[in-house]
Amino acid sequence: MTEFFQDLGMSYEWAWTVATLTGIITISLLVMFSVAMVIYVDRKVLGAIMLRRGPNVVGPFGLLQSFADGLKVFLQETIIPSAANKGIFLLAPIITFTVALAAWAVIPFADGVVVSDINVGLLYILAISSLGVYGVVMSGWASNSKYPFFSAMRAAAQMISYEVSIGFVLVCVVLWTKSFNMSDIVLAQKGFGLGFINAHFVHPLLFPMFVVFFISALAETARAPFDLTEAESELVAGYQTEYSSMSFALFWLGEYANILLMCSLCTILFMGGWLPPVEWAPLYWVPGIVWFLLKTFMFFFMFSWIWATVPRYRYDQLMRLGWKVFLPMSLIFVVLISGYLMATGHFS
Repeated sequence: MTEFFQDLGMSYEWAWTVATLTGIITISLLVMFSVAMVIYVDRKVLGAIMLRRGPNVVGPFGLLQSFADGLKVFLQETIIPSAANKGIFLLAPIITFTVALAAWAVIPFADGVVVSDINVGLLYILAISSLGVYGVVMSGWASNSKYPFFSAMRAAAQMISYEVSIGFVLVCVVLWTKSFNMSDIVLAQKGFGLGFINAHFVHPLLFPMFVVFFISALAETARAPFDLTEAESELVAGYQTEYSSMSFALFWLGEYANILLMCSLCTILFMGGWLPPVEWAPLYWVPGIVWFLLKTFMFFFMFSWIWATVPRYRYDQLMRLGWKVFLPMSLIFVVLISGYLMATGHFS
């Protein structure tokens, strides 16, 4: 895109700046529109599984329901509790929303369709996703209410616990692809399985890591059955209990942007990203971004399906799964995978 603006007569510096800003705005708008649509899909899937209709009034098939909800919260009054720390109270949802969007800067939607194709993209994702806990803790503390504070402490412990397992899963993928670059990880999956399947998860050593990553993604985003931070019977509504209007909406948008991010990471790390499922020439006629979006929304459908069908874990079960099952398991597979790659001369 920089070359395009240079052809219009701009200097390289101005062309790069305009191209980068254009990419940021485009990706941000795409993510925001996708968030609005997946909220609608989430409610429709839940409605279908629960044998009810879901949104069906606002717009054709209820498609405009998410936008109507957005307008509703925008027009509502922002209420700040009198005992709250007002500065931190208002800053927390902004941090959560900003961090959720910033992570998308290194996500490749197709070959070359990425805002910043940096060599340490996977490390950037790990670092940015870790910052999300700050918005949660700040909101719980600044509310000056015990239930949001309890929820924030739960969320912090939960996110940190499962980020450890996610980190070791990423190590396994990096060892196999020999790169932290997101595009290189996708291209390394071309013909990976049996010479014609474009996916990492088909390998017997990487499939368990795919399962660990998927379940850890559910816990990282506080989705059912790991939605202990929003357990209504215990914590009223979670760390955002005291929030209203757009401040509450920013938490909502950030949460769904993180869910989509985890779905896209499942796609990039284990399902071949923008590549078609198998190496067959006619499948490459379909644009890569279409394959990427189809795979990402497939994982989101699985997230919604689990939400509607799996009962909530107890908090001790949540912690035990993270520390006593996933952490030892991921460590063992780091050793197994690195040993296998050394034995087969992968690094020579």
